[in-house]
Amino acid sequence: MIVRIMGEGQVKLDDAHFTELNKLDDELLDEMESGDEAGFRTTLAALLDAVRRLGTPLPDDSLEPSELILPASDATLDEVREMLSDDGLIPG
Repeated sequence: MIVRIMGEGQVKLDDAHFTELNKLDDELLDEMESGDEAGFRTTLAALLDAVRRLGTPLPDDSLEPSELILPASDATLDEVREMLSDDGLIPG
């Protein structure tokens, strides 16, 4: 799956990593619903770090269609809320 982190670029992620990413996504959703700004910041950073660590960066001149778009690391709680689906940021 091709994942875009807004403001950074794209990475290719193997589907096998989505179990780990979904756990972080669930935590992020809980923190957003409770208004836990500090927890939200920590978990968003952990989620994006995991995507960077587990994924393979695509070249900057590559323009593959992104199947998943994640917010930038400095996104606000409200900005991330607007990006959410019923499943959170990551489907599944």
